[in-house]
Amino acid sequence: MKNKIMLITYSDSFGKNLKELKGVLDRYFKREIGSIHILPFYPSSGDRGFAPIDYRKVAEEFGDWEDIRALASEYELMFDFMINHLSRRSPEFQDFVEKHDASEYADMFLRFQKFWPEGWPTQAQIDLLNKRKPCAPCVEIPFADGTSEPIWCTFDDEQMDLNLESEVTWRYIEQTLDFLMSQGASMIRLDAFAFATKKLDTACFFLEPEIWDMMARVRKILDKKQIPLLPEIHDHYTVQLKIAEHGYTVYDFVLPVMVLHTLYTADSTRLRHWLEICPRDQHTTLDTHDGLGTVDVAGLLSEEELNAVIAQTEAYGANFKWDYSGDSVGKKVVYQINCSYYSAVGEDDDSYLLSRAIQFFTPGVPQVYYMGLLAGENDYELMERTQYSRNISRHDYTVEEIDRLVEKPVVQRLCRLMQFRNEYPVFDGDMRVLDAEPSILKVEWSAGDLQACLCADLKTRQFAISYKETDGSVSVLDLEKDFVWSGQEQ
Repeated sequence: MKNKIMLITYSDSFGKNLKELKGVLDRYFKREIGSIHILPFYPSSGDRGFAPIDYRKVAEEFGDWEDIRALASEYELMFDFMINHLSRRSPEFQDFVEKHDASEYADMFLRFQKFWPEGWPTQAQIDLLNKRKPCAPCVEIPFADGTSEPIWCTFDDEQMDLNLESEVTWRYIEQTLDFLMSQGASMIRLDAFAFATKKLDTACFFLEPEIWDMMARVRKILDKKQIPLLPEIHDHYTVQLKIAEHGYTVYDFVLPVMVLHTLYTADSTRLRHWLEICPRDQHTTLDTHDGLGTVDVAGLLSEEELNAVIAQTEAYGANFKWDYSGDSVGKKVVYQINCSYYSAVGEDDDSYLLSRAIQFFTPGVPQVYYMGLLAGENDYELMERTQYSRNISRHDYTVEEIDRLVEKPVVQRLCRLMQFRNEYPVFDGDMRVLDAEPSILKVEWSAGDLQACLCADLKTRQFAISYKETDGSVSVLDLEKDFVWSGQEQ
């Protein structure tokens, strides 16, 4: 994929469907967006798309495959594949419910009682699990024959965990990935993959060597059409380093909280260290459809520093998702911060633009969430109306709202910054962090005769980006004007 900014959006959040999404991008963001992570657009029974019913369909309210292919003709697309689970409303699980042991899919789902030698885990075994709920990760399923049994369910009760020890499951995985590749996918995001491998008396999370065998098997399928894989995981930053060492592209989930710490303290020390050691083949984020991960930055920030970030975001209106894994049993541990990034920096334009400048000068392909593209504020009304905390940063924009919001000065300036990141061809080169006092951040990129430098004053939140023209002269990026440099085709 090209090293250009990727938009993250739901199919109905940037306009009410895929057609309106394409219209908005074509009209306002053609230069700013090179690719799109379209969050799950398949029919789904929960978790806003992440409980897929049928990967071979586009949810009717979003459009159809023609709309997907129309987007793919202009933008590179990343599709989600949830290797850990499938909806309980899927044809495969419904067949299992109807026929139980006689179903051809009986071994496709992880049957809780069969996994545990005694039919049920001990409390110690439950506490050991890396889980997203404060109880055993299963749900009781009634079958047509009048019996019932618990099925492993790591996340929502609509999301039934798959059994990756079964060849039935792997046939389903291969057929599904083959289909998605045929429909315009330029990249596959492997969602929740770290939970997919299970083993007795373990955390059932990122198990080695099983996880590498599973990922290699998926990559072999995608290699048939040279489609890259982006595994999604929130965990200690060393896990991302390890995945990168195995030759995979990774996410930089450290950056969101690290940048907040840098802005809140006006101290670049921690960030400079991260920029020196972070993977180079990565996708960077500040905001996503999920919250801002805290587990990712542990060890890079002290507990006191991390708690200070959490406290400041709370002052700016954030709420939190809690961790129930073994290490946090009995403790109140923030797993994710739910907040729009614009609100997380106090809805201050200079702070927000500086945070994006830092992201764009960090190694990797930048991802910008649709709310971030419009400098969107926390949506308390949606959160309260739906009684769902994550909806604080999941506002759905109409085309009319977008028409108005693109005129905001902060959005206009952000677009100039994005144009520079996409069109000045230095970011496939080499990066170095220049020496400076802690309140100053200087990051330089070079590629051949080209060079770009970000110099930021963290106390005033002012920054400048200088870059070399093709004749060797130096220009300074003007965020009040469209970006033009001497090497661009006229």
